[in-house]
Formats: sequence, structure tokens, C-alpha cells
Amino acid sequence: MQAVRTRPEQRAEAAVVVEATPHGSARSWSPEAEIGMRVEDIWDSLDVQQRQLSHGDKLNSCFDSIPVASFPHTFDGAQLVEIPSDATLAEAFDILSRNRIISAPVRNVDAPEDASWIDRYIGIVEFAGIAVWLLHQSEAAAKADDVGADELAAKLGTVTLEGAAAVASKVAAVESEGAIAEVFGALPSSDLFNKTKVKDISGSFRWAPFLALQSSDTFLTMLLLLSKYRMKSLPVVDIGEGTISNIITQAAVVHMLSECVGLHWFEEWGTKTLSEIGLPIMRLSKIVKVREDEPALKAFRLMRRKGVGGIPVVDDSGRAVGSIMIKDVKHLLTASETNRDYRTLTAKKFIANARQSSGERQMSIITCSRGDSIKDIILKLDAEKRQRIYVINEEGNLDGLITLRDIIAKLVYEPPGYFGDFFNGVIPLPSNSRI
Repeated sequence: MQAVRTRPEQRAEAAVVVEATPHGSARSWSPEAEIGMRVEDIWDSLDVQQRQLSHGDKLNSCFDSIPVASFPHTFDGAQLVEIPSDATLAEAFDILSRNRIISAPVRNVDAPEDASWIDRYIGIVEFAGIAVWLLHQSEAAAKADDVGADELAAKLGTVTLEGAAAVASKVAAVESEGAIAEVFGALPSSDLFNKTKVKDISGSFRWAPFLALQSSDTFLTMLLLLSKYRMKSLPVVDIGEGTISNIITQAAVVHMLSECVGLHWFEEWGTKTLSEIGLPIMRLSKIVKVREDEPALKAFRLMRRKGVGGIPVVDDSGRAVGSIMIKDVKHLLTASETNRDYRTLTAKKFIANARQSSGERQMSIITCSRGDSIKDIILKLDAEKRQRIYVINEEGNLDGLITLRDIIAKLVYEPPGYFGDFFNGVIPLPSNSRI
């Protein structure tokens, strides 16, 4: 795969380029838009050299010519925070809290000093994953012993619900800033929380295989892994050092696409309607959902069981009235009078309580129609910082679902034999996975 690198002086020059947007206003190019301009240059050269290429072939060729080392860095050169595999859940919370982050890669402490990156890391753990695991343990214990909520809290050392609630409520207060507050000191003690190791919950919600990119890998490889192979985020490793130099997420890629509006290659693709481009690809009958009169707890159980990041809440007619995401577990765990009876709290009441305490937009959904363009969808998802958008019909009822992964999957395709047999038996690909 040929690597096209931009000289430092070219990057500095491109960073100050100002062009007129379609609306006539001046536009200062961002690092993401600079990537788009590199695609544009390659696109234009292909128009001259290989006119017989299809639109898809040209996009594949463009993205296969740019190394992932060119992707803007997410943590601006700061040292990457890691969590040792033998850390307890309490210690993991402490690390996440002190560094004001919501997830971190887990380093295998049993790996030898000279281990390669593939043996050095075992996954990425998230705040939400720990919270859901704690909730799952409380439910399992309650079901096995048929105990009440008060008895359960005492049985598990009070942390499973009340301790996680202390974290969740404080995290909610700073979530708008995208950080975890330093709330570890508020947690009560618990054998479960203080003795369970991070490596012990490696089968918990959304714990992905640690699959990393090398700096020399191309955008095409990255886009295929984030779409067809369902990686939510991809670390970029420095092979020489065996350390992580960047982390690229689905959301970061969609943001990059939003910055490419106005460029020829993007407009030719982005102005197509959802129907023309083949979205949505999930049938309505396959969408995991919960009725508004069902327990909110059911939504989190379904997310864990189905491996999805969010579930629409529908009324009796099938109209979507809201959405519950995995991060919303903080509202279920918050020890307030309104949410105290968390087992019987309906999804409708759960959403109403969250909106009352956190604002009218809490747990709202964003929607589109099949006639909308892929460009409009990208801009909406990026502006709202959402992972998914629901397609509705003329009556306002659910008609489909589109995720960030679906959009990336329509940008490129996997050439025959591109990965060989690398993934055979390595990464399961459940047909209903919508992470």
C-alpha cells in the first residue's frame, strides 16, 4: 500500500488556507478538512490517470493512499492513561476520575517487558461498562436470593447501587464537559468493588478485542475496521515503542467527514439520498426497542444481551418517544426519590425524570427520512454528538436505524482478500451487533 505523506511545510500551508464555502463565507481549514483536501488531490489525479474507475474504486484508492499517522491526534500529545489489568474496579474508577476520562486501555501486567503491543493490552474499559456490570451483579444476586433492594445493598457492601449512584450523579454534573469529576472519595467501601479486578470483567458490556493500527496502516484499513469489523475505536500504536500514539473513533471519522463538506469527492457521495446509497440497512423488525410502559431496567438488560449502545423507547403505536443509551445508567443508579424503585420504574417515567433533572433534550432522539441526503445525516449526527439516528416514515413511526458504523461502511468497501484470513475465528461478527 502506497503511503502519501505531507511535508511539514505543506501541512503548515494547508492549515491557513481560506476558501469560500458554497454559502460564500470564508472558511479556515481544520486538520480534518486538511485530510479531506488530500483526498481531493488524489481524487483529481485519479480523474486524469484512470477515468475508468468507479466512484467506489476511486474512494478506496484515495483512502488507501493516506496513512493513519495523518489522522488528527485526540489527546494532543498528552501521555495516554492506562489501567493495569490487576487493578480493582475501585482503582479503575480512581484512575478514570483523576484523569477526567471515561475510558482507557487495559495493560496486561502479566505480559513480559519485551512483549509486543498485541500481548501488552487486553481491551478498553469504560465507566459505563463498569456501572452496567455492577448493576448486572445486583440483579443476579437479587434474583438468586430473592432479596429486597435494602437487603441487597447490605449484601454487596452498599456499592453496587448506592456507591455507583454516588459516582453516577457526580459524573452527570460534569458530563457536559466530557469529563469524570474527581468523585472517588465519595464511594463507600465494598468487597465486590474493592476486590474485583478489571481483567475479571473482560466479558462485560462493549469490552472490545484490543485491535490496533500501525502508523503506516492506511485510512482504508481504519475505515474497514471501524465499519465492517465493528470496532468502536482503534488505537494507533508505535511499533518501535510498543505504545499507543493515537486513538481513532467512529465519531472522529464522522466529524472528519462533516469537515469535508464542499469538496468535490465528498459532495458527489454525500448528496445522495439514504435510499440511493442503500441506508438504512436494518429492518424495522430487527431494531431492539422497549415500550414506554416497560421497565427502564429492561432497556439496559437488552443492551447488555444484544451488544448495542442504545435503544429507542416507543409508544403503543410504534412512534419513538425517546431513547435510552448505555451512559444513561447513571440516571437509573442515582439514589433519588423518583428513581429509588429502579426495578419497576417505567421507561416513560425514567425519561421524564431525567428530563426534569437534566433538561428537556435528555434522552431525546434525532430522526430523518429516507429522502434525506447522507451529507445532512452526517452534519446532524456530528452537531448533536450522537451515535445513531432513527429513520421515520410519513406517519412519524420508526422505519429504520442508522449508526455511525453504517455511514462509514457506505464510504468504502473491502477489496477481495484485503485482510486474508486474519480475522478467521478472531472477531465474532453477530448480525445484530449495532455498537
